[in-house]
Amino acid sequence: MQPSDSVILFVNLLMQNIKDLITVDPETLGGQPVFKGTRVPIETLFDHLEDGVSLDEFLEDFDTVSKSQAIAVMEIASKLLSSAKIRELYASVA
Repeated sequence: MQPSDSVILFVNLLMQNIKDLITVDPETLGGQPVFKGTRVPIETLFDHLEDGVSLDEFLEDFDTVSKSQAIAVMEIASKLLSSAKIRELYASVA
């Protein structure tokens, strides 16, 4: 199943925002996605939140990440995973 034009547009818009927030470079942590301008993996934010660490505590531990960066990454994850388009996107890659 091919994704519809609206799903492709949705993903393209998210990707533009992601490129402003996240860097993926083979020379930085082996290509692991990091917050742009830092060496802090995106996964670290979600690991901390999952472990019950508050956003403010995360930001204290990783002071090279701005609050606006962290919030924007969480918003993108939320939009991607809670969008009605996720069903169609999921079906197109399944």
